[in-house]
Amino acid sequence: MTSTAAPVAAPTSKAEHVPGTFTHRQILTILSGLMLGMFLAALDQTIVSTSIRTIADQLHGLDQQAWATTAYLITSTIATPLYGKLSDMYGRKPFYLAAIIIFVVGSLACTFSTSMYELAAFRAFQRLRRL
Repeated sequence: MTSTAAPVAAPTSKAEHVPGTFTHRQILTILSGLMLGMFLAALDQTIVSTSIRTIADQLHGLDQQAWATTAYLITSTIATPLYGKLSDMYGRKPFYLAAIIIFVVGSLACTFSTSMYELAAFRAFQRLRRL
């Protein structure tokens, strides 16, 4: 009985790149970028939640302390669906990079706050980044 099956190609030593897949290096680069963004968000929440009382005391605005948190949360609620829709239309990468830049600029602005209302406004701007 003769076999009509096509001969099986010998495996190559190098992994062949299949279109639509990522190499190991690309996966590590992507994960590193995502973890950096998550680290920034976690660091922000950890620092501000533990120090907001001290910040409010220094700015003589303990009774306005809730404004900083409320502005941050309201901006997040508004920005989330907008980022989702725009990133669906134009791609994730530009919005991810813009979000990191907005976060860094907002964080720098928060350091120059002279009142709780300024801090609330800068925290709202900072939260325009939705990672």
